Amino acid sequence: MAVIGLIGGSGLEKLNILSDTREVIAETPYGSPSSSFFYGKIAENEVYILSRHARDHSITPSHVNNRANIYALKDFGCSFILGTTACGSLREEIQRGDIVFPDQFLDFTRRRINTFHDHFEPGVTGHVAMADPFSEELRKKLIRGAEALKLSYQAKGTVVTIEGPRFSTRAESRMFRTMGADIINMSTAPEAALANEAGIPYAVIALSTDYDAWKHDEEPVTWAEILKVFEENVKHVTALLINVLQDFKV
Repeated sequence: MAVIGLIGGSGLEKLNILSDTREVIAETPYGSPSSSFFYGKIAENEVYILSRHARDHSITPSHVNNRANIYALKDFGCSFILGTTACGSLREEIQRGDIVFPDQFLDFTRRRINTFHDHFEPGVTGHVAMADPFSEELRKKLIRGAEALKLSYQAKGTVVTIEGPRFSTRAESRMFRTMGADIINMSTAPEAALANEAGIPYAVIALSTDYDAWKHDEEPVTWAEILKVFEENVKHVTALLINVLQDFKV
């Protein structure tokens, strides 16, 4: 049996993937998490689901309390954390509806608190090694699940996380491509950094919904377009989560 945390955008708790569900409210030394948690089971595994932006999507990317979110999952005894996110594609080959399993990130946020260390205790430093910020074990589980379900996916990629809530300018979008980023979102890097500090393996299911602003033969990204593509493809994310979580063994 494993205890797994799921962090997703609004609507993840509506996927009805759990049995024996109950609501759990948490408080942490860093304040309240983004939402209460839905606790339940998939097969023999225990799962805690959190809505990153609150269930009414009222929390902007800059104000997500990532420290409280990760702390609560650690406090619940989660051994692994999976995140789901919509993302923009910065590569022609990553099409709308494709799933990407990032193996690297670039952090272009400016206002996030992405460490648990407000100060170092005497004799203790918090310089966490983060050369490979995403769990290879979790990424392999997700890749095997995507292959079994015959989903269109990219096995690796670099996600750049921007501050938001605005989308990129065309110049920024081109810059991120030049820097080696493959996809772009507003959530993953701080979440991954904190999970690593907490010592919890973390990986992301990133669903490509748009082409950001770099493609001149495409209209720039809009929130309406993101929602449309995400809703059309959320069944793939749901199927992947069920496949991976019901087969999860530690």
